[in-house]
Amino acid sequence: MIEHSKIFINGEWVDSAGTGTLTVINPATEETFATIPSGTAKDVDLAANAAADAFLAWSQSTIADRVDIITRAARLLRARTEEITRTIVCEVGHPWAWAEAFHARGAVEDLDVVIESLPKITWSEPIDNDVNVVREPAGVVGAITPWNAPLAAICTKAGAAIGAGCAVILKGSEVAPLTSFMFAEAFAEAGLPPGVLNVVCGTGPEVGEAIVAHPAVDMISLTGSVRAGQRIMEVASRSVKRVVLELGGKSANLVLDDADLELAVTEGIHEAFRNAGQSCGALSRILVPAKSLARVEEIAAAVAGSYVPGDPFDPATTLGPLANGAQFQRVQGYIHAGVDDGLRVITGGLGRPDGLDRGFFVQPTIFSSDNTSRTAREEIFGPVLTIITYRDEEDAIAIANDSPFGLAGAVWSSDVERARRVARRIRVGRVLINGHPMGRRAPHGGCKLSGFGRERGRFGVEEFTQYKSIIG
Repeated sequence: MIEHSKIFINGEWVDSAGTGTLTVINPATEETFATIPSGTAKDVDLAANAAADAFLAWSQSTIADRVDIITRAARLLRARTEEITRTIVCEVGHPWAWAEAFHARGAVEDLDVVIESLPKITWSEPIDNDVNVVREPAGVVGAITPWNAPLAAICTKAGAAIGAGCAVILKGSEVAPLTSFMFAEAFAEAGLPPGVLNVVCGTGPEVGEAIVAHPAVDMISLTGSVRAGQRIMEVASRSVKRVVLELGGKSANLVLDDADLELAVTEGIHEAFRNAGQSCGALSRILVPAKSLARVEEIAAAVAGSYVPGDPFDPATTLGPLANGAQFQRVQGYIHAGVDDGLRVITGGLGRPDGLDRGFFVQPTIFSSDNTSRTAREEIFGPVLTIITYRDEEDAIAIANDSPFGLAGAVWSSDVERARRVARRIRVGRVLINGHPMGRRAPHGGCKLSGFGRERGRFGVEEFTQYKSIIG
């Protein structure tokens, strides 16, 4: 049992004002394996005041100093790759190989991109004989991170904000909080001045809202649900805080009629089912020509059937459990609704996969429907995908855009220029062409119900800055 009894305030590990604890559940075994403090608004007040005091000096630090400290912290985190991987496997149930490559090593690579980006940003720019425009840190940042990518989200929020010269109050998800402690340990050892980074624990309604409402906090960066984003906007509006929201999506994988059908469908399903489908940019709608539906359903069933659910520590496992019981029930509810609505089930369905009698495991499930069904319009956040047919290219673009979300998408075509033309007409923040990898330097974020603002790369650091005009 891992027991964290303290929080990180002003460079020290101190007792929380809260007297209770929160349990962390291993989703593959449904057993408690860690506890953390159940914090209160008093913790947030201490953290916010420490951050506000530290910001005065840190905002004036040099780029070289920031690069030096983040570089040392990244090196320390990289040395703990195995420990971080084990923690993420236990917290969220991702298979070991995926957790290591994309969550442990990948998160540190996001810090490397912050380091690389800092010298490339235009921090001061003369635009007239007597006008100079400078970028300044946005202030004290409340970073509220999700459970589906625990350390990666911390690095792209808290890491980028620290690089921009901000002070940070970090609240990791209570479902997967342990890497937030590791992040704080690494930056403390790297020499980050006290108060620049503070870590608090607790639930969203108590600790998260206290961060958003605190008068010393200037900016909020959240990755979470639409409901959480709406609540944060409401609370932040009272003190007119700057807000960056990444709220998920219902992304379309648009397979044009000249594409390599088998490759596009296969790779699209793998992208949809990464993290057991618990990815905001998951390609959970696949749009295919009507004439190709039978072949697409055949390919999709075979690909989904190739997944091996089971113990995420077993190298043979390719599909882990959902991260928590609430998410398991939510996804089961969507599958049940799809069946009740008469959608054709290509593969999968209700209940756990055969041979698994515990853990929050869901069968990889594929429906065939149109774009009006709940499975096609609402974010499910599990290994559930909907196949939708279109008549022609214009119809395909219209269906891709007929969504309340606008985070990501993909286009497949044997003609790359055609794919790029279509990509420009899809109203989302990111489009992958022919399975091209996302890249850590490309900005990530969306529009509509997917939120606003950008993370990753130089653009993600710049998000934590603001312009000042110096005239004369």
